[in-house]
Amino acid sequence: MGTFNTSVLYEEPGHRFLHLGWEEKEEQGVVQTNQYIIVHGEEVVLLDPGGAHVFPRVLANVAEMVDIKDITNIFYSHQDPDVSSGIALWLSIADRLKVHISSLWIRFLPHFGIYDQSRINPLKDQGEEIRLRDGYALKTIPSHFLHSTGCLSLYDPKSKILFSGDIGAAVFPPGKRYPVVEDFDAHLPYMEGFHRRYMSSNKVCADWVNRVSSLEVRGIAPQHGAFFPQDQVPRFLEWFRQLRCGVDILEEFVSSSKTLRGL
Repeated sequence: MGTFNTSVLYEEPGHRFLHLGWEEKEEQGVVQTNQYIIVHGEEVVLLDPGGAHVFPRVLANVAEMVDIKDITNIFYSHQDPDVSSGIALWLSIADRLKVHISSLWIRFLPHFGIYDQSRINPLKDQGEEIRLRDGYALKTIPSHFLHSTGCLSLYDPKSKILFSGDIGAAVFPPGKRYPVVEDFDAHLPYMEGFHRRYMSSNKVCADWVNRVSSLEVRGIAPQHGAFFPQDQVPRFLEWFRQLRCGVDILEEFVSSSKTLRGL
């Protein structure tokens, strides 16, 4: 299966943060998703590696760069099938793999065929560290109700890249997608409908921005759409801090004949 080239978002000796590219052909009616990996020493961490639909492509991309046996952790930002429905496939091929997901979603995993939960780490609502073998720690950050009840972002202190899950997602029309945001104003129309419909309220948007503003963020990597490099991060955070969405604008999509569309 052909793909766009993998993008190196950050690299230093012993540590890389990579975007795994996309299918060359855009598929009608299929949600475009981004998958990322962090390679730290001899350990590999997958971030929202996706559902069964993209598993062959993601596996092929990962195998081109690392040994599959080095995959030690998967982080799932939330429970949506485009994020996590491939979980049984990943657990079947990586013996040392541990899965990290909000504790709220553990009881739903049997619906994806996961009955043995000995390799599942339920993450606390408050967020916690995912510690690798050499002691290096990735930080999970609460992003509840953005859009999932149990949702977490992940911050990599070395690259200073924030994996934001659905926060920052964009929906590109056919033939218009690109991997990196270069013009925030031009990018905004691809984000706005999704965020206004899927994010629950301005209160939780502002809370998340306050949390991540305490970190040095040099890039934001969302699960859909395009990567925000360092020069675009302040514009996105300020826009998201002020966004009216969800229950703030409920009347717009229950009393109007128009549909406020998302993904």
